[in-house]
Amino acid sequence: MVIGIPKEIKNQEHRVSMIPSSAGELIRRGHQVLVETGAGSGSSYSDELYESVGAKIVDSAEKVFAESELIVKVKEPQPSEVAMLNEQHTLFTYLHLAADKELTETLAATGATAIAYETIEVNGRLPLLEPMSEIAGRMSAIVGSYHLANHRGGRGILLGGVPGVAPGRVVVIGGGTAGVNAARVAAGIGADVSILEVDFDRMRFLDITMEGAHTVFSNEANLADLLPRVDLVIGAVLVPGAKAPKLITREMLRMMQPGSVLVDIAVDQGGCAETTRPTTHDNPTYVEENVLHYCVANMPGAYARTATQALNNNTQRWTMMIAEMGVQAACQSRSELIGGINCMKGKVTCSAVADAHGMTYSDPLSLF
Repeated sequence: MVIGIPKEIKNQEHRVSMIPSSAGELIRRGHQVLVETGAGSGSSYSDELYESVGAKIVDSAEKVFAESELIVKVKEPQPSEVAMLNEQHTLFTYLHLAADKELTETLAATGATAIAYETIEVNGRLPLLEPMSEIAGRMSAIVGSYHLANHRGGRGILLGGVPGVAPGRVVVIGGGTAGVNAARVAAGIGADVSILEVDFDRMRFLDITMEGAHTVFSNEANLADLLPRVDLVIGAVLVPGAKAPKLITREMLRMMQPGSVLVDIAVDQGGCAETTRPTTHDNPTYVEENVLHYCVANMPGAYARTATQALNNNTQRWTMMIAEMGVQAACQSRSELIGGINCMKGKVTCSAVADAHGMTYSDPLSLF
């Protein structure tokens, strides 16, 4: 199979979908890998490193798309990339379609088979999303702490406090991978951390394993009770493949102290606050209801080398399987891959995405 690695063109996206060693493994198995020049530069992987393992460097995204059957990316395709897709392509990347109806419609219309990392579920886990959730979770406590500084527009709270001064208060909404990593870093800084969660077994686990953090049952009343006393809120809510629920209303934000900070990790799926809208690393924050919002839609892109390596550790085996077997046989071998197919032959094949946009759902198995 011919596998294409285009350079990411989303604003401030420095990750690359495949590292040279992964490309080399595919090439040793008889596949061809095309890499757009400069694709790995943001993650410190030069064209020469790809060439050293046998990859072919091409000078444009147009050539990558025109000559490849399997396109492996990091972020959702931008309009210029969607325009280059057709029914001969399989696209393997993060899609987050539930938050973007226009992208869903245009991507489906290409006829391409679009497989989303974030909707491949294995034994109740999302193995291709988890490494980025870990990074975004850890980042959220760091960037939240930084933006609490006065010069960043925050209320001047040092999360760890000092002797004689109480630490800052952090609320993490969601006790999944992103939430746990956010809470671990916030507690490590010395903050007073509360994790809101709905699963009692998960809360028991967190109580045992998360020293320095407390669990609180997640409902509107408990959240409203905490907000007036919190300095940093981290939204780490995830419903696989679906649009994130709006748990924080504008009225709730008005309860918070001016200069408090909201970091919404769920922004890729539409965000868990009514006031959330996507931002970029170039312009990461805005203020609504006197609360500083940090809603960068590709947070892990800030730490591209680490994020690229972590992503490859988890995507490589799936990429290899698709390349070796083709999508249909790969789905027969690993049925979990079926859940990753979001669009196929002009149809929307992920029920959560279809429900989010009021579109018709088609079972991908019926389209093979």
